[in-house]
Amino acid sequence: MVRARDILEPTPSVGRDASVLDAARLVAESHAPGVVVLDERGGVRAVLPASQVMQLFVPRYVRDDPVLARVWDERHADHLAAELQSTTMEDALGERPPPPVLEPDDTLIEAAAIMAQARTPLVPVVADGRVIGVVTAQRVLAAVLGP
Repeated sequence: MVRARDILEPTPSVGRDASVLDAARLVAESHAPGVVVLDERGGVRAVLPASQVMQLFVPRYVRDDPVLARVWDERHADHLAAELQSTTMEDALGERPPPPVLEPDDTLIEAAAIMAQARTPLVPVVADGRVIGVVTAQRVLAAVLGP
């Protein structure tokens, strides 16, 4: 039986004091389905799918009225980048309940159930209070469906 430990991937993570811009760059450069925000002890503070990182990246007034995106130019983008560089993940996250995590011995079906319930493409795997990797929806599907 395949377990979470068998399909671990490296953890795309940032600390809670990292900037929103750093988290967005990590997702873009690593092609990760999201990012894990770690607390000061290396535990999980939050899990953000790439779509939620995008929500932090695009101002609310543009999300509310996408037509405004057409009038953005480089000047606006530079201003946004400066703002995102000065906003920490902790500030952006606000109050959130602890995200679901997996243990190394959890099964693929347990992983799939957590992903479906939490609507997230990645779930951290935690052993002894520390993140040891992530399980992604892509890896779960590949393992379930086989070659």
